Amino acid sequence: MKRYFKAILAAGLLMGTFSCKKFIDIAPKGAMVIEKADDYYKLVSYPNRAYVINNFQYLMDDQWMKESNVIGITPNINTVHFTFDETADRVSMVSSSNFYDRAYVYINRWNSIISLVDFSEGDDRIKQLAKAEAKVLRAFDHFLLVNVYARAYNPETAATDGGICIMDKYDLESQPKKSSVEEVYKFIQKDIDEALPYLEDKPSDVYHPSLAFAWALKAKVHLFKREVAEAKAACLKSLSYNDQIFDLVNYSKLGGPTAANALPAPNNPEVLSYMYMTGYNEMNFAWSYIISPELRALFGNNDARFNLFFNTTNTSFLDIGSNTAYYNVVYTRFFYPTVGLRTTEVHLMLAECYARENDLSSAMTIVNKLREKRILSGTVTLPVPATRKETMELIINERRKELLFGVNRFFDLKRLNTEPEYAKTIVRTFPLVNKTVPQKTYTLQPNSRLYILPFPMNILKKNPGLTLNTDERIPL
Repeated sequence: MKRYFKAILAAGLLMGTFSCKKFIDIAPKGAMVIEKADDYYKLVSYPNRAYVINNFQYLMDDQWMKESNVIGITPNINTVHFTFDETADRVSMVSSSNFYDRAYVYINRWNSIISLVDFSEGDDRIKQLAKAEAKVLRAFDHFLLVNVYARAYNPETAATDGGICIMDKYDLESQPKKSSVEEVYKFIQKDIDEALPYLEDKPSDVYHPSLAFAWALKAKVHLFKREVAEAKAACLKSLSYNDQIFDLVNYSKLGGPTAANALPAPNNPEVLSYMYMTGYNEMNFAWSYIISPELRALFGNNDARFNLFFNTTNTSFLDIGSNTAYYNVVYTRFFYPTVGLRTTEVHLMLAECYARENDLSSAMTIVNKLREKRILSGTVTLPVPATRKETMELIINERRKELLFGVNRFFDLKRLNTEPEYAKTIVRTFPLVNKTVPQKTYTLQPNSRLYILPFPMNILKKNPGLTLNTDERIPL
């Protein structure tokens, strides 16, 4: 009966991860009872995983706000971050966080599979596969959390930097202790390494993690730790399973994302994992993701990534004259992945590894291979720069243009800010169009505490032992 009870719990785990419920040893009417290994394997496939980024999306130099959403508005977490206001009481503003809650909801899902699948009926191979897939997804979710709520990994301080709570077992009522950044990364790497021997090259559907995805995630973790040789090896391994780059230049010649040329989610060969900012249809509402004048200028006039997908003239969503733009293609016409991993990110990670090893020629070969399928006219092939720093700048700029929205630019700023050679002070002048309020210049320093999100208040109240990773005050 014990196993039966746990299986019912696993099936309903998403009903309230942070609530306190009493469970009985009887199957509720209409409940799905999971008894077989194949059922647990199917439970891994979760098509609509979303990670809402609006608590931190304006801490990036790539995103912008419409002026009417800032001027005269009562300060909120978005305006505070957009104006880089370090004096604001952010902790009180973040009463709850969909990003935090959902990430741990997913982790509890993976934990239930890992904990219970061995007690199910069925093929041991399927049990191992289900457990491995759940582990690599658990690693992914912990990776997102630690890079939002803690300092970026710095080899000199990671062992003492406050991280997040590691959740390695299914428990709705636990009050886990906070681990260090170093401990969280070790946990992530352990999960990935334990999963890799059992994963598949071509899973049963696109929502199951593949070997290409797992090796890409391993590469990203190593790169964030500045373990360049290990990151390079993992990139090459991932690309051995999938190295496709969708040709946007040819796509433009065919007419772009018209009904006849639609490229929905399952058909995009670059996508290694399907996760979203808000949901599967999020790009239907992409007018809320306005790119900055700086990023708009970075694209230039001959980049298919901009010309195919962005609008610069809609006065409802833009301030005309600000040189901003917003994504303007619905998800059914062209699926643009925002949170999960893609082959093009793996290519650019590999280019970064080569650059960090001072193999600048190999780095630029990869960058130019990507540009051949992105740049419509003019200079396509860039020359090899004279220095590593110049080469890294080109790679970072390609990452900005290729990995739009989601968490990527936020994470890149944080990790690169730990290295003086690549650290960036963001300068934002605002407003650009409105003449009724004085224009000001706002700056975000590389070491700003704003880059570390405070844990949401509802979680701080639930777990009194959880402390912030900044020097902000908890108003409790």
